[in-house]
Amino acid sequence: MNWDVIKGDWKNFSGKAKEKWGKLTDDDLKVIDGKRDQLVGKIQQLYGHTADKIESEIDEFCATHHVDK
Repeated sequence: MNWDVIKGDWKNFSGKAKEKWGKLTDDDLKVIDGKRDQLVGKIQQLYGHTADKIESEIDEFCATHHVDK
């Protein structure tokens, strides 16, 4: 599975992402609409972490949910 698969199943993935990063709103996730760079930017804005840290968190999240980046 790759990020294109996540984009195709964004509704399911976004629900899991909202559980992981609770500050994400439904509106945020609608705007992001499966775009990884926008997801990274929004999480970075909300949590104040570096982009590299967020990328690592997303990679780990995908791995634990059996989703490849």
